[in-house]
Amino acid sequence: MSGAAGPGANLSALRSHNAALVLRLLRDAGEDGVSRLELAGRTGLTPQAVSKITARLRAEGLAAEAGQRASTGGKPPTALRLVPGARHAIGLHLDRDELTAVLVDLAGTPVAARTAPFDFGAAADEAMAAATAEVRALLADAGAGGTESGGAAGGGAGEAGGAAGGVTGGPGGGGNGGLAGGGTGGPAGGVAGGLAGGGNGGAVDGVTGGAVDAGTAGSVSGGNGGAAGGGTGGADTAGTGRAAGGAAAAAGGTGGRAGGGAGDPDSAGTTGTAGTAGPAGGGGLLGVGVAAPGPLDHGSGVLHRVTGFPQWDGFPLRDALAERLALPVVLDKDTNAAALGLATAGTTESAAYLHLGTGLGAGLVLGGDVYRGARTDAGEFGHQVIQLDGPPCGCGNHGCLEALCLAAVARGDRKDAARLLGIGAANLVRLLDIDRVLLGGRVVLADPEPYVRGVAALIAEDSARASRPTVPVDVVERGGRAVVEGAARLVLAPLFALG
Repeated sequence: MSGAAGPGANLSALRSHNAALVLRLLRDAGEDGVSRLELAGRTGLTPQAVSKITARLRAEGLAAEAGQRASTGGKPPTALRLVPGARHAIGLHLDRDELTAVLVDLAGTPVAARTAPFDFGAAADEAMAAATAEVRALLADAGAGGTESGGAAGGGAGEAGGAAGGVTGGPGGGGNGGLAGGGTGGPAGGVAGGLAGGGNGGAVDGVTGGAVDAGTAGSVSGGNGGAAGGGTGGADTAGTGRAAGGAAAAAGGTGGRAGGGAGDPDSAGTTGTAGTAGPAGGGGLLGVGVAAPGPLDHGSGVLHRVTGFPQWDGFPLRDALAERLALPVVLDKDTNAAALGLATAGTTESAAYLHLGTGLGAGLVLGGDVYRGARTDAGEFGHQVIQLDGPPCGCGNHGCLEALCLAAVARGDRKDAARLLGIGAANLVRLLDIDRVLLGGRVVLADPEPYVRGVAALIAEDSARASRPTVPVDVVERGGRAVVEGAARLVLAPLFALG
């Protein structure tokens, strides 16, 4: 789905999509808000449908009144706005030697952030333990003193409203044992299950399915309760729980994974296990978006043979981290996460994000959408061979752009590194007819000017030979936070019918 809010359709199967369109328009309108009549006009929905959707969004705490508009006759229309703090998402960037975590609200605004050393070469369990610890420390930094997942550190059937209060089972915990709050086991708050609230576990308005992947019975999705919780859904199946106990494996039903009651996944007892605390004072956690080096499978959440780290090949990182955190997790390449930041900002142009850090890769936005390819493996930009019989690369080939570029960086030759990056960028522009090139990654950001100048010069030369207009080259917005904030948007994007 591209950045523009297209016309919605009045079919029950598309109610979640229509609600997401409305949410997106509320987000784009900012504090001034937008009236229901304007929402109907921009989505193509009937005023009655818009009224039903906005009523649900208000009940779930996602929307609020923003004052009255000037009247053109009759009763002045009331504007509605998004409530950014109603929900939160976590972004996690796992680099080869560093971990960055950020907590953002629905508008994508950072609330808290952490950076720590990270060893991507460590054993998987050790790496996952480190990532889990940083997520919990991030929430502590944000003032996470509220409930653990599913009511105050488990037990019973959850408190209606939870320790941090909110709409029935809202921010911070409660409902009937929801993961981070929620009416009837909803993992992120809401009226009756589902990731962002909703009747039967729907993504936004509770019509069908879960919130990260609507309606998918799988690792973070449940039968009657949406992603990672609710109703009778389970974390690993759509049935009655992961193991012996009760109504929901990851969270939900009457007591979830961290909420105890009748739905504890590890036993049939009534004592819940401590889970992941939500941000204090408001906004349940929607989930965690993880950006990692590729190649990987975005759909299954499995890492492939990361260059230099073959031990990760086949590791189910998404599911492993979701089990530790008791939260929905989405995995994507670091470059795609940064590209998603461009797509969710509403761009309709085609752009390439080139990331030069501990490795070299590309994220592609084509026609306003992130392009991942049929096997979600697009963007392995650093492994195009540009020098036959060149130096060996960690991927097993010779003469790869990444190997040559990183060698130039290692010897302190920024001019040659920029030239090599420019050769690859010019190839990409010619191949895909890109409108814009954006540069990022710690190497570029440490000294952007020679890289911007060098890449732009190579693209301009190549464009002149082909009698094509050149394309602009800039440093990516958000700089060093582009990847980690994009990772958080992996969780937010489906709520707004983006990504």
